[in-house]
Parts: sequence; C-alpha cells; structure tokens
Amino acid sequence: MCLAIPGRVDEIVNEGDLRIGRVNFGGIQKRVCLDYVPDIEVGDYAIVHVGFAISKLDAETAEKTLEVFRKMGMLEEELAGEEEAFARAAKAPQSNCPDGSCETASRGAGESVGQCES
Repeated sequence: MCLAIPGRVDEIVNEGDLRIGRVNFGGIQKRVCLDYVPDIEVGDYAIVHVGFAISKLDAETAEKTLEVFRKMGMLEEELAGEEEAFARAAKAPQSNCPDGSCETASRGAGESVGQCES
C-alpha cells in the first residue's frame, strides 16, 4: 500500500536546487523533498507521498491522522526502511496468483474451478 502520511517538518536544508526537509512522522524521521510546497516552514505539517511533500496540513488533523495510522499498524509499515520492507515481504504468505485470479469457486459436489496449480 502506498499512503500519503502527515509529518512535521523539523529541519529544512538546500541541496543544490532542492529544498529537503527532515520530517518527523510520529517518531520516525525521513528525508523529504519540499519543492512542491514552497511556503512550508520548520514546525509546519505536510502530507508526504513517496518522499515528496504534496500539501500543508494543520497540526491537529496531522496528529489525529498519525494516531489512526498507528492504531491500524500502518505507520511503521509505510515508513519502513528498504531492508525492513524486504524482510517483511519475504515473511508474508506467498501466493501463486497474487492478482486473485485463482480464487476457488465452488461448483456442485465438491468440485472447484480456477484453482492455481503449484
């Protein structure tokens, strides 16, 4: 899943032509490109999607959203580092049909259609 997550801008630096922020997502910090939200300042909250701040957000809404994501267990999943995300994916149940096309459909006396073959 790929969510847009609110985070608080803790620091802003210029790296060449880019404005880069250190953004805090409820304790998890990431580097984020701030170029799409030029008026954002340290202490502001931004909605961040795939490493880019895409809009500014008020603090109350941001904190409520972070709490909901945290309760759902989605915050850590979305903000996991690359190695952690790969390790988690490797442990997840695997399917021969990730698109769901192999779901069984009952047909009469115990027969089924559409099953994947291993």
